[in-house]
Amino acid sequence: MYEIILFDLDGTLTDPKVGITLSVQYALQKMGIIEEDPEVLIPFIGPPLLATFKELYHMSDQQAVQAIGYYRERFSVTGLYENKVYDGMEELLASLKIRRKKLIVATSKPTEFSVKILEHFGLKQYFSAIVGSNFDGTRTEKSDVIEFALKGENITDLGKVVMIGDRKYDISGAKKNHIDVIAVAYGYGSQEELFAADPDYIVSSVSELASLLERS
Repeated sequence: MYEIILFDLDGTLTDPKVGITLSVQYALQKMGIIEEDPEVLIPFIGPPLLATFKELYHMSDQQAVQAIGYYRERFSVTGLYENKVYDGMEELLASLKIRRKKLIVATSKPTEFSVKILEHFGLKQYFSAIVGSNFDGTRTEKSDVIEFALKGENITDLGKVVMIGDRKYDISGAKKNHIDVIAVAYGYGSQEELFAADPDYIVSSVSELASLLERS
């Protein structure tokens, strides 16, 4: 039975598509790159920004850091709130708290942004801890975030812990920390990506996730 449940943020608790893609579009424009269609920027949702700017736009480390600075110019003011909670998610969190489950957010998004988002949407109250990355670029890998969350909460019985996320990074991060993982297919990881990463479970909706957690 899972007593401790770690949730990814983007693509799992909330749908951040508008805020992230428009903020990336803004950053690229500041870097002299015009990307007319924000839809092509969806791959930025989930993985660390530094790696994604470098991979998709062939930026150097220095250029990617500069792009992240521009991204945050817009995201910190506007993009944070161009976001929405998935239908049924707050009800699920409330139900888990009633059942005395320990809930933790484990995300590659900077902790400060994550806290603001969860406060804005009234979800912060459900979580014992909110663990993300640092603005200096450290603790961006999901395995490091999960490790820090487990150590910070003094969690040693890993058999009672599960990670919930929508990308392969959540799955590999959980496996590196020897905990179970539930992949949610309603987020931004494709079916092919999720199956290839081999999670313990895959669910297609928030209601299906709720049913699985009720049984566990």
